[in-house]
Amino acid sequence: MRYGAVKAQRRRMIVTVVVACGVLLGLSWGERLQASDPLLVPTPLGMTESSTTSGPSEYSATSVQALVIGGKGVMYAGSFGHGIFRTLDRGATWDRVGGGITDPFILSLASAKNGAVYAGTFRGGVFRSRDEGNSWQPVNSGLKRLEIKALLAVDHDLFAGTGDGVYRLHGSEDHWTPVTSGLDDILVHTLARSADGTLFAGTSGQGVFRFSPRSSGWVRMRHGLKDHEGMIENFIRVLVIDQDQSILAGTFDGGVFRSADGGLTWRPISRALPNDSIRGIVFSGEGVVVATGNGIFKTVDKGKQWIPINNGLANLAVQVLIGSGDKGLYAGTSSGVFRSDDGASWIAVNQGLEAGIAPPPFLFR
Repeated sequence: MRYGAVKAQRRRMIVTVVVACGVLLGLSWGERLQASDPLLVPTPLGMTESSTTSGPSEYSATSVQALVIGGKGVMYAGSFGHGIFRTLDRGATWDRVGGGITDPFILSLASAKNGAVYAGTFRGGVFRSRDEGNSWQPVNSGLKRLEIKALLAVDHDLFAGTGDGVYRLHGSEDHWTPVTSGLDDILVHTLARSADGTLFAGTSGQGVFRFSPRSSGWVRMRHGLKDHEGMIENFIRVLVIDQDQSILAGTFDGGVFRSADGGLTWRPISRALPNDSIRGIVFSGEGVVVATGNGIFKTVDKGKQWIPINNGLANLAVQVLIGSGDKGLYAGTSSGVFRSDDGASWIAVNQGLEAGIAPPPFLFR
C-alpha cells in the first residue's frame, strides 16, 4: 500500500474516533497511530506506553505532558494522572505540588509575567497558583467547557484553547471571555501570537485559524498545509513563531510546515524527517529542533536535512519539548523528563517523578 494511502486510511480512523468520542472532539488519537513509533497502547487521550522496558514498573517515572519555566527559574511538569511536579534545580530533584487541583490529568501549563502559573486540565478547567505552585485555585468562570488543551501567556493576557474555541483572561481577572466567533465546538490544540497581535489557533480537524485585532472573527487558512503526498493536513498540534515572524506548524502525522506570509500560504519542510508525528518545536541557535513520536531531530538548513539528537534519550515517545535559552532543552516523555545541556545528548532528570499507575481518565470524577 502506498504511503499516501496509508495516511488516508489513518485519517479516516481519526475522524471516526472524533465522531465516536463526542465530547473529546478529536483528542490526539491520530498522532499516536504511527508505524515508526515504539509499541504503543492507545488510551482515550492517545497516551502511550513504550516497549523499551521489560514491563511497567509500579513506580516508574510518570508520563509528562506539559512543561513550563516560571519565575526564578522554577520549572513545572504536568503529568498524565499524577498532577503537577516542581523542580528548583533544573530537574535534579522534583517535588509533587498542586494542592487544590481537583483533576490530576494536566494537559497544558503557562507562566505569566506577574509570576502566576496556570495549569490546564482534562476535565477540571484551569487552575492558578500565585505562590510558586504550593496552592492552586480554579479559574473557570466564563468557560463553556473544561477541557484545556492549550494555554498561552502574552503580556498581561492569558489565552486558553478549549474544546469550544479560544478564551481570554485579562490581567488578574477571574472571568474568561470568548475570543470572538468562528471556532464554536472546535477543539483548539495549540495557540501562538505574532508581534502585531494576530492570534493563530491550530485545531483538531479544521487546520489553522487566524484572528487579527482588526478583524471581526476567526478566518480559516485554506491555502497550503499540503504534504509531499498531496494530503491536506487539518490536524495541527504545534504552532510557533520565530523572530522573523515566520510560522511553523507541526501536524499530527504530516510533518512540519512553514508560512512566511502570516499563514496565507504554507510549504512543507520536513520531507527528510523520519517521523511525521510532531509533538514540539523549539528554535535553538540557528536551527530548529523538533520532537516527534520517535525521537528528536534538528535542522540547520530549513528542513533540507534533519539530524537525530537522541543520544541518551531512553524513551523516544516525546510528548512535549521546551527550550530554556542558555539552560538547554527539556523533553517530557511517557517515562519522565530528559534534559540536554549541549543540544546533542540527553540525561534523565526524574528523581521525584516516580509514581504508581495513573487512574483511568474516564473513571475520574
